[in-house]
Amino acid sequence: MSLWEYANPVKFLALSARVQPFAWGAAAIGISVGLIWGFFATPDDFRQGSTVKIIYIHVPSAWIAINAWIMMLIASLVWLVRRHHVSALAARAAAPVGLVMTVIGLLTGAIWGQPMWGTWWAWDPRLTSFLILFLFYLGYIALWEAVDDPDTAADLTSVLCLVGSVFALMSRYAVLFWSQGLHQGATLSLDKEENISDVFWQPLVISIAGFSLLFIALVLYRTGTEIALRRTRALAVRLERSA
Repeated sequence: MSLWEYANPVKFLALSARVQPFAWGAAAIGISVGLIWGFFATPDDFRQGSTVKIIYIHVPSAWIAINAWIMMLIASLVWLVRRHHVSALAARAAAPVGLVMTVIGLLTGAIWGQPMWGTWWAWDPRLTSFLILFLFYLGYIALWEAVDDPDTAADLTSVLCLVGSVFALMSRYAVLFWSQGLHQGATLSLDKEENISDVFWQPLVISIAGFSLLFIALVLYRTGTEIALRRTRALAVRLERSA
């Protein structure tokens, strides 16, 4: 059994059909448990008060926004090297999901930051790179729509994905490169001294897991849709040429 077998659309769709019910159900449970636990069963922070509870939406959405682009990068590299259409379509399918998560991350960050920093926005290194990542998402989606030939579009968007990956990584690790800025350090860390308290950490991890499963379910569903659309376009072209 090889992973490359699932580059075959038929096998990929069969696997997706088996995985999706679990992913949707587990995502619903994880998000529900994480948000209910986080919002209603955790105390207010001694500095930030109840505003800290937006962390259960902000951190998971930002986590998905960054890692969705990394997933798109891997899929794009597979396309460039192996020319598997499913990988290119999976990258295309992930982009709108990542875009929405980026918007949620930006909005919740602004709502959280205003009472803490006294401003809705600051040109902080991490915030700025995250905003640029949002623009790359828009450009990636627009480029797919602007190019008629699907293989050419896959090539161009793959190159764009390689460039945008710099800002995806900067969004995650900017605080390690620049000491200035308002944004706090890592919320989750292997260093126990930097981690948030367990009372906040436990529901946050569950919420992140739920968001991650939701991302998987959405990408599987959207990839199936992209495969169906590609088949429909190919059939339409054949019919047009035979007419």
